[in-house]
Amino acid sequence: MFISKKHLPRRTFLRGMGATIGLPLLNAMVPAGVALANSDAAPKPRMGFVYFPHGALMDRWSPATTGRDYEMTQILKPLEKYRDQLTIVSGLRNKAGESATPHAIMAGTWLGCVPPAVSHDPQAGTTIDQVASKVISQDTPFPSLELCGEGGGGPCDPGYGCSYGNTISFRTPNQPLPMENNPRKIFYQLFGQGNSDEERRAIVDETGSILDLVMEHTARLQRQIGAEDKVMLGEYMESIREVERRVQKMKSRDNSDLALPDVPVGVPDDFGDQLSIMFDLIALAWQANLTRISTFMIAKEVSMRTYTNLGISEAFHPLSHHQNNPAKMDNLAKIQVYHTQMFARFIDRLASVQDGDGTLLDHSIVLYGSNMSNSDKHNNDPLPSAVLGRGFGRIKGGQHLQFPQDTPLANLMHTLLDRAGVPVETFGDSTGIMAEV
Repeated sequence: MFISKKHLPRRTFLRGMGATIGLPLLNAMVPAGVALANSDAAPKPRMGFVYFPHGALMDRWSPATTGRDYEMTQILKPLEKYRDQLTIVSGLRNKAGESATPHAIMAGTWLGCVPPAVSHDPQAGTTIDQVASKVISQDTPFPSLELCGEGGGGPCDPGYGCSYGNTISFRTPNQPLPMENNPRKIFYQLFGQGNSDEERRAIVDETGSILDLVMEHTARLQRQIGAEDKVMLGEYMESIREVERRVQKMKSRDNSDLALPDVPVGVPDDFGDQLSIMFDLIALAWQANLTRISTFMIAKEVSMRTYTNLGISEAFHPLSHHQNNPAKMDNLAKIQVYHTQMFARFIDRLASVQDGDGTLLDHSIVLYGSNMSNSDKHNNDPLPSAVLGRGFGRIKGGQHLQFPQDTPLANLMHTLLDRAGVPVETFGDSTGIMAEV
């Protein structure tokens, strides 16, 4: 470990003309002779909330037995190697998401657990990510990130309007937060300067690389840190370089002269590439301590996306109304497994990144789930919910928990806030904290 009477501040940035890059937690940021947990550099928990639409085939999601020796199911199988960091929570219901027009309010009520008013003006509940951001992420450049895999409009309803179909994050009960699906825009928001797409485009056109702008500062920093930190810094910079390379590659496919002003620029043609790079951007933002809170909506309710890469030609939403047709259910399961595979790669990334005395996964709390159960029936009971990460050891992990029918989903939200060190008396329609988690 690098030992000195002086240490780098946790919020050290690499700076260059038009670029500012946050750093991961280095040994040089911990004062000599001070335990990490007792220093200002002690990492705070990251919290992520990853939503998938159209529920899950519950007999292929929920294990048949509870406890630690359960058999992993088809949809969760990609997470098998992280079962010690996985908590499957069954039996939950979110009454706030139940209505005669379920798709229109499904996404927007998942993290708030408050029934929305029948009005075109948004009025629901402040979501868990925004409650947490006020406590554990206000000292970061971005208190929270809101991302999505699909662009375009979400489902609307004559009674509820469009406020709840396009986001899973509400800053206040009346303020839904937009979700960004353009990875190029997010990259330069995190690592570059410029208040508009034109300014960001001009920066990269002039320089070619954000990292090139901070090379001089990087060289100076490397002379101040120890060998272990140099390796960590090198790996981190290479991760940024790889994401930047992928973002730059997309630039050649922009066709900007043909795009309407509201059409996103820089979204990959391949949906797998889109999900992969968005997850990578979240991981980089967490690693650099640019934010500790992220929400990600894999796809929107009533998604008409086709998964031809899986050999499936029928659109996602019509397929979700399977009417218990075995062939349709098998295809739907393929899509749900695919989403979990993409999510598992994100977990791979978190598990591979050192963060102080553990990994990013050790220090994170990530909820993976949906606000729908059986998509054919549009029901909300029981909901598919899985938690990854240990939250600095405050989450037990490695178990499947079965709660009584009608247990509020809000109880899990309340519990995750508690485990993250965010004190609240209650949350949504919560009836208490789950001691078992």
